[in-house]
Amino acid sequence: MQSFLDIHTTDAADLRQMIDGARAMKDARAGQPKGAPDAEQPLANRMVALIFEKPSTRTRISFDVGIRQMGGQTMVLSGADMQLGHGETIADTARVLSRYVDLIMIRTFEEQTLLEMAEYADVPVINGLTNRTHPCQIMADVMTYEEHRGPIAGKKVVWSGDGNNVFASFAHAAGQFGFDLTFTGPETLDPEKVWLDHAAEKGHPITIDRNPERAFAGADLVVTDTWVSMHDPQSARERRHNQLRAYQVNERLMAHAKPDALFMHCLPAHRDDEATSEVMDGPHSVIFDEAENRLHAQKAIVRWCLGV
Repeated sequence: MQSFLDIHTTDAADLRQMIDGARAMKDARAGQPKGAPDAEQPLANRMVALIFEKPSTRTRISFDVGIRQMGGQTMVLSGADMQLGHGETIADTARVLSRYVDLIMIRTFEEQTLLEMAEYADVPVINGLTNRTHPCQIMADVMTYEEHRGPIAGKKVVWSGDGNNVFASFAHAAGQFGFDLTFTGPETLDPEKVWLDHAAEKGHPITIDRNPERAFAGADLVVTDTWVSMHDPQSARERRHNQLRAYQVNERLMAHAKPDALFMHCLPAHRDDEATSEVMDGPHSVIFDEAENRLHAQKAIVRWCLGV
């Protein structure tokens, strides 16, 4: 039994196995109807619990579809269904769920909820997102870069904006996949030092550059994310817009990157805030390939967790 909790807690060789497996499964489905089952059915007779304390579009659909394609069944549970940690402890919930299902995917707020679920479950647990990290997204991003441009090792990746949970998983990936990562954003929204330390320990220290034009120079990949969360109050939204305006990914900044640089955004996007529509719909953008690859990357993660 293997849980997928974070990129930095998973062996680099296993991460590479997942990326390669995702590419192979995607290639095997080429030309098939989207609803068709995979030729191989590794999840036949398997039941997977998908827990969403935090709402989702891409995570819910991609996990649900992927598991069905592989012959498994899903049980989708919302925060209201579960009331995790309210009344019944997370530990007891994990123990009970383990009697019913073969794997648990949880998308939650607090990292401690994920860790406690994994500690007490007798089945693998996958981190669908927490407030601190988003590893499934970055596995899809690495896959997307490599299918367009080849190995990501040694490439320059630039993150523009807020040092949030998605950036944290990019920092983990820099150390595990061996690429160079630059963060450009305001000091008030810097990433946690512990994420920077991990990449440095792996021999890939993260560069912080407040000047976005300089940071974008020579980039192979530019990434950003929404400036505001659906849960942020209006006052926080206005403050973040003021702090991040200089870091909007637009054609002027993209001109400093390499001519064949790619642009990614994990979506949903607030168009013309963190990135302009010209960039999102332009020749550098692979955002919809990136969204599709959540499906394939997560299928590979599920198979790795279950050893099938």
